[in-house]
Amino acid sequence: MRTGMWLVGARGAVAVTSVTGLLAVRAGLTGTAGCVTELPQFSGRGLPDLADLVVGGYDVVGTPLLKRAEQLSAAGVLPGPLLAAVAGELAEVDKRVLMLPVRATAAETVEAVIGDLTAFRDRHDLDALVVVNVASTEPRPADHPAHADVTMLRGHLEVLPPSALMACAAFEAGCAFVDFTPSAGVRLPALDELARLRGVPYAGSDGKTGETLIRSVLAPMFASRNLTVRSWSGVNLLGGGDGATLTDPGANAAKTASKERVLSEVLGYRPQGSTRIDYVEELGDFKTAWDLISFAGFLGTRMRLEFTWHGCDSALAAPLVLDLTRLTAAAQRANRSGALAELAFFFKDPAGAAPAGLAEQWSALVSFVSALDAA
Repeated sequence: MRTGMWLVGARGAVAVTSVTGLLAVRAGLTGTAGCVTELPQFSGRGLPDLADLVVGGYDVVGTPLLKRAEQLSAAGVLPGPLLAAVAGELAEVDKRVLMLPVRATAAETVEAVIGDLTAFRDRHDLDALVVVNVASTEPRPADHPAHADVTMLRGHLEVLPPSALMACAAFEAGCAFVDFTPSAGVRLPALDELARLRGVPYAGSDGKTGETLIRSVLAPMFASRNLTVRSWSGVNLLGGGDGATLTDPGANAAKTASKERVLSEVLGYRPQGSTRIDYVEELGDFKTAWDLISFAGFLGTRMRLEFTWHGCDSALAAPLVLDLTRLTAAAQRANRSGALAELAFFFKDPAGAAPAGLAEQWSALVSFVSALDAA
């Protein structure tokens, strides 16, 4: 099943790590650690092979992929010898990364994107094309009536933020869409309706790779043991482009809201405390999160739990981008449309009606893939 993976933000750290890793796996230079779809539960389930993925994409900068990969290698994200081995193939992928089209009107921009996606699908004889948003986080857009009405939306595309414009174009081109960021993307009701009208699936939002992943394990533990969480606070320190983007208060607020959702949904109440995200340039593509949890047990006895998470954001996110491309393409082949709530396992703020605990999300994912295979 030849499947296109069209990356919006293709020259960013997550995208470059995804592409470099994909090429290295194909060449037998590395294993598939971190790729959920390479676990035995998903073998032989009709997902596209990693060898069948064809990469293209958009960005707003023209830095060659190889140069970006060299920067990530210098930062300790990509192994130097591995990068040297796939440099030629990375340069070939670079030829399929286009500058993001920005036209005089939003409608013209959407038409230009539809044209690029259609041409890419035809040129490479693809069975499916999945658009994956790994661009920088956007602030939440101001409310507009067109966000809730697909008929009105067609005449007011200018009220859509860039991520939602990209989703609109993807759906009109018959492509599935994955939003790996907390941007508006497909979270607007009108775009959900458009996806259903065009018969295409989507998944999102905001990939779950670190602190929130742990929260989705620990919060169900407290709930199932009937322990009262009195407060839960977290501090996140990160560098890189994502960290710089989150110095914008609007983008920071969107990201923080996404990270906090799991606590209230699992516990059934919102404990005291807050989540902070601070930019520390020196950390580069690495991040640290520290959480302090205070809770009460039998007889009201006060206790607490602390954890610290150190991780490389791109190395954690990149295999999930490959997973989501494969899963979403398979869902489209099985004639699924609209929100794929069963992919909540991968997201902080999942689309559709989905459980918030990681164990329940895992069960839903395995059942989902089994059903796709049966279809």
